[in-house]
Amino acid sequence: MERKEIIDGLVEILQTVRTIDQEKLKDIKEETDFIADLKTPSTEMINIAAKAEQKFDLEFDDDDIDDLGSKVRDFVDLIIKTKANS
Repeated sequence: MERKEIIDGLVEILQTVRTIDQEKLKDIKEETDFIADLKTPSTEMINIAAKAEQKFDLEFDDDDIDDLGSKVRDFVDLIIKTKANS
């Protein structure tokens, strides 16, 4: 799975989150920070992770979720790592 494909999938998930400014999703990059740039509440990060598990048909390890950074790149790396280990 390509990184671009994963980012596109994450954008689809983020479009369902009411607290995120939808305009900011048009210019999302790997360096985009969920909390600083998209103003995502930290509590919403768990919901985003759960939706990513469903969308990409995988299950994250709890420790990986605990250690997850707040950049889009961190989510992409986690998805690739989890896919590789499954």
